[in-house]
Amino acid sequence: MAIEIQQCEPGKSVADFVRAGFEVFRHDPAWVPPLSVVFKEKLTPSRDPFYEHAEVALFTARRGGRLVGRVSASVDHAWLDYWKDATGHFGYFDTVNDADVAHALLERAERWLRARGITRVSGPMSFSASQEVGLLVDGFDSPPSVDMPHSRRHQAALVEGCGYVKEKDLFAWHYDIQRPFNARTLKAWETITALPEVKLRTVERKHLRQEIATIMAIYNETWAGKWGYVPITAPELDKMAKDLSIVIDPDIAFIADVHGEPAGMCISVPNLNEAIADLNGSLLPMGWAKLLWRVKVAHPVTMRLILLGVRERYRRNVKRYGALSTAMYVECAKRSLAKGYRSAELGWTREDDAPINLGIRSMGGRVYKTYRVYEKMLGPRAAAATGAAGE
Repeated sequence: MAIEIQQCEPGKSVADFVRAGFEVFRHDPAWVPPLSVVFKEKLTPSRDPFYEHAEVALFTARRGGRLVGRVSASVDHAWLDYWKDATGHFGYFDTVNDADVAHALLERAERWLRARGITRVSGPMSFSASQEVGLLVDGFDSPPSVDMPHSRRHQAALVEGCGYVKEKDLFAWHYDIQRPFNARTLKAWETITALPEVKLRTVERKHLRQEIATIMAIYNETWAGKWGYVPITAPELDKMAKDLSIVIDPDIAFIADVHGEPAGMCISVPNLNEAIADLNGSLLPMGWAKLLWRVKVAHPVTMRLILLGVRERYRRNVKRYGALSTAMYVECAKRSLAKGYRSAELGWTREDDAPINLGIRSMGGRVYKTYRVYEKMLGPRAAAATGAAGE
């Protein structure tokens, strides 16, 4: 049967794009259906400030009237301004195990990107590296953590069959919070917390917008120039504060002050996916009550450490503050255990982040999921090779 590709307009005709995920993952027990109200907000330009500096296209595939896949294409002008590399992104690449479907979807996304002057495509990113990134290539048997993607086992072969090659692998680490610290790690925490000028202070919920601004200032200084980095805008900060205010557990999110100045941060969140796994994407009729109970009263026993960083001037002072990042890991684990959390996902980290990966491994973390980011050139030669020249 012929494959029909339809373009969905963000903010309007997104129902099929949402529903395609349910069709592709229908028999995958590890998939966690996203809350439709949250997902649709992400697909609505008036509700997400990402669209203020980006263009997004959504495509679905049907065969014989049945939804069989989806893909997004995005041009982030903030990315282009920062990296100046004519790179666009594909995301939400979810399909049935059919090479023709995969090719039809990616070819349509590439054509859309090429028409906007894009010569290189990278992904999946839904829609940027600060959101869901990578195609799962290892670790299919467990559900994804909050704000992490999930993929079918066949997706990697399909995307590679369309001419994409590996750009970078990203690691998600499993950490058993109940595991005792080794002597060296515990000593790092004791040394740092004994310093009179150091305070590991809890993020204040009532001043969350200001706290988020502090956290992102550290992020911008720590991650600038690293793979996937794009500066965050003020409206995006506002939305982040609003979103975090709903789910954040301040006891497992803290800032490291040195002499009263923010020197580092360690930000963890409860694993919301644990609370929504059986809601099938809907908060009706009783989903709201279940979600509130599970998050606010029972609270999840799993969590995700999403950000940890130390400002450069403190990293350079190795003799006094060299153990600060390790101490924050320990502090996070201690606080989490006291709140009843039992395990955590740390990440993601880049495969070439050798010091960070070594540090996590030395504390007992293990890679339990690997996500792969792919790339493909869309220049004139690549277009001619695929029969798409002149599009």
